[in-house]
Amino acid sequence: MSAESHPASASTPLNLPKSDVSSGVGLAGLLGLMLWILFCRTFPVIVETLGLGSGYGVLSGPYAALTAMAFTAGPMAIWSLLVDKVHLRASTGLDWSIRRSVEDVLPVSTVKIVGLWATWAIIAALYCLCRWYWDGSYLFAMEVLGFLIVPMVVLSVPYIIWLDRFMTDQRDSTWHFGAALLGREGVDLDQVKKHWRAWIIKAFFGAFMISILPPGFAFIVEADPAAIIANPFEFGMLLITLLFVVDVQIGTVGYLFTLRPLDAHIRSGNPFVAGWLAALLCYPPFVWGIIGNNGQILSYEGATAGWGHWMAGQPALLWVWAAWLVFLTAIYAWATVVFGIRFSNLTYRGVLTNGPYRFTRHPAYLSKNLFWWCSVMPFLVTNGSAVDAIRNTFFLAVVNAIYYWRARTEEAHLLAEDPKYREYYDWMEVNGLVTAPLARLKLKLIGRISGGKRASGKPEAGLQEPAE
Repeated sequence: MSAESHPASASTPLNLPKSDVSSGVGLAGLLGLMLWILFCRTFPVIVETLGLGSGYGVLSGPYAALTAMAFTAGPMAIWSLLVDKVHLRASTGLDWSIRRSVEDVLPVSTVKIVGLWATWAIIAALYCLCRWYWDGSYLFAMEVLGFLIVPMVVLSVPYIIWLDRFMTDQRDSTWHFGAALLGREGVDLDQVKKHWRAWIIKAFFGAFMISILPPGFAFIVEADPAAIIANPFEFGMLLITLLFVVDVQIGTVGYLFTLRPLDAHIRSGNPFVAGWLAALLCYPPFVWGIIGNNGQILSYEGATAGWGHWMAGQPALLWVWAAWLVFLTAIYAWATVVFGIRFSNLTYRGVLTNGPYRFTRHPAYLSKNLFWWCSVMPFLVTNGSAVDAIRNTFFLAVVNAIYYWRARTEEAHLLAEDPKYREYYDWMEVNGLVTAPLARLKLKLIGRISGGKRASGKPEAGLQEPAE
C-alpha cells in the first residue's frame, strides 16, 4: 500500500483517535533532563557548598552527556509504568497471568538468545568494517557500545527468559532468525526480514545519535547566558542549541530503550526500499557527500553567511528573527518529546496523535525545512553570484523534496500497519490546522487538472484524497 493509494473514507472520524503515547511521558523525560543539566552546571557550587572541595569545573564531558540519558529515560519509564500502565496493554504481546516455568521456556529462549547474540556479532563486524565509525565523533559511540556489549550479553539471558514466561506468542522475529541459524523447522523468512529491519535501524541510528550527544550538551552546560543575553544572535543560538540537545537526548533514548514491557518495542521497520533510501540520504555517511555544507551534490550553503550576518546592525529585526527560529526549533523538539520513549526513524511503534501531531502529520519535517530556509538564507550569497544564489535555492528545494518523499513513505508504512493511523490520517485531512488547508488546495488543483482533461476529451483519472 502507498500513501497515494489510500482511499478517501466514506465518513470522517468524529473524534481524533487517542494517542498511544501520553503527553506526560515526554514531559517527565524533559524534566529529568533539565534537572541533570542544572546539576551539571551548578556542580562546582554544589561541591563547595557541601564542603567537598573547591576548584571543580562544570560537568560537561561526554560521559555527563551520556549519563543524561538515564535522567531522561528513568522518569519516562516510571511514568509509563505507574501512570499509563503500558505494561498491561495487549500491544506489548505480554500476558502477566501466563507465568510459564523457566524449564518450559528454555527451549524457545535458547533459540532467541542464539539469534540475538548472532545479530550483535554481525552488527559489531559491520561497525568494524565501516571506516567512518572509527573517525571523529563516531569514536565516542564505538567506545560506549564496546563497553556496553558485555553487560548486554550477560543481561540478555535473564531478560529473554523472563519475557518468554509471559509472551503470548513466544516465536517472535528473533526466534525465527535464531531458528534459521540452527536449522530448525517452521522458520518464516518474513519474520527474519522483520528482525533485521528493526536491528539495522537500531544499529545505524543508535550509533549516530550517541556520537552527536557530547558537543551540544557541553555547549549548554558551559554557556554563560548572562554574558550573551544582550546579543540576540548569540542568545537565540543558545536557545536553539538547547532545544536540539532536548531532541537528541530524547531521540537517543528512543532508539536504545526499545523494551517490550514499556510497549516501546519496534513492531515493524519500514518495508519499503524508497523509505530507507529517503531516510538514509539525510544521515552520515551518505549526507557527507550529498546534502548540506559538506555535501558535494546537494550543497545549498555555498557562499552563504546566514541570518546573523544579513541582519547585523538591526537589533529589533535580529530579536524577531531569533524568536522565529527558536519557535521553529521548539516545534521540532516538541515533535520528538511527545514520542517519549518511542522515538525512532523508519519504525512503527504505535500511533501518535497529540502534541504538534494534532496540527500536522509531519511537524518535525515542516519545522526543520522552514528553519533551514530562514537560518541559512540560501538565496543571499556573500560573493554576489546570481548563479550561486540560484544553485543554493534549487538544491535546498531538492532537499525539501527528499523530506516530502520521506513523509510519504512513512505514511505508506503506517497506513498499512494500523487502522488507527488510517483514522488519524482521514481526520487530519479534514481537521488538521496545517494539513487540512493543504489537502483542500491539492484537491482543488487535482480537480482543475482533471477538469481540463475532461474538457479535452481525455479519460479522467480516479481522484484520491491528497496527503500532506
